[in-house]
Amino acid sequence: MAQEALELTVGERTVRLSHPDKVYFPERGYTKYDLARYYLAVADGIVRALKDRPTTMERYPDGVQGESFFQKRAPKNLPEWIPTGRIAFPSGRYADEICPGEAAAVLWAANLGCVTFHPWPVRRTDTEHPDELRIDLDPQPGTGYADAVRAAVELRDVLDGLGLTGWPKTSGGRGLHVFVPIAPRWTFVQVRRAAIAVARELERRMPQEVTTAWWKEERGAKVFVDYNQTARDRTIASAYSVRPRPHAPVSAPLTWDEVTGGAVPEDFDLATMPARFEAVGDVHAGMEDGPCGLEYALELADRDESEHGLGDLPYPPEHPKMKGEPKRVQPSRARKGPDEGTSDTKE
Repeated sequence: MAQEALELTVGERTVRLSHPDKVYFPERGYTKYDLARYYLAVADGIVRALKDRPTTMERYPDGVQGESFFQKRAPKNLPEWIPTGRIAFPSGRYADEICPGEAAAVLWAANLGCVTFHPWPVRRTDTEHPDELRIDLDPQPGTGYADAVRAAVELRDVLDGLGLTGWPKTSGGRGLHVFVPIAPRWTFVQVRRAAIAVARELERRMPQEVTTAWWKEERGAKVFVDYNQTARDRTIASAYSVRPRPHAPVSAPLTWDEVTGGAVPEDFDLATMPARFEAVGDVHAGMEDGPCGLEYALELADRDESEHGLGDLPYPPEHPKMKGEPKRVQPSRARKGPDEGTSDTKE
């Protein structure tokens, strides 16, 4: 007989887990309880990644084959011991999002069917100045994880030359994320400008393998550096988050030796990550100890603009039009001319 609920003791908290036997990953048979146990096993790592960060919950109340939604605003039944942070959207509206600061808060969210956690790159004490520069290496059709690895290796050299330290992790899919801890001194617009400069430098070094083209029709079989992941209200799955795919992969923090040493995304999932965590701990534990500065990256952005005429790039479609931003017109539509329409809608 299926259990209606069970209570988990997490530190000084007691977290109620309803319907723990509900299957969340049918292909592997993993249940809500398995998800909760996983997050307990990697608690130190995921709390480090989420602490004090306003976080959007990607919820699958009926498992990953059921309906899902992104919950930005904290639920009305939020326990008083889970803090929130008020973030402002590009539209000017705002929301109070949960800021999981302890393992019990992560399990409380998992009980709601939160499979993946999407933290903002800010702390709740200062939501206008990011403390992470996040670089998303996204393999396009015709490319794969191995291509993302080659790009990441060159990216590391680009970052080193700009006084930046990158911390890599798998996306949980075919790509790689590289997070750079930064001092919270720059605005979202400035951080995005720095990300574009880094992306363009990587593209110059690997023109046949890397692209910054926003429009899919222009990317080709290359690794896309998604600079818009640094735009306000864009988030990336946290380290140790389970991803909603049939085999329950995990966004796994890596060392650079592992990136170049043959580690692949398939190595890391809900079943295998706890043993790895027990063996090596959180390999990104020191990430916040040495925040970097964006001065050199922003100087590179200035040179790109003054010497090469390379200004801003298009923002995401839901973002308000920004000063200096080029037209949001798909190139193939723009070539048709005004008589045939030049929609301002992106892919």
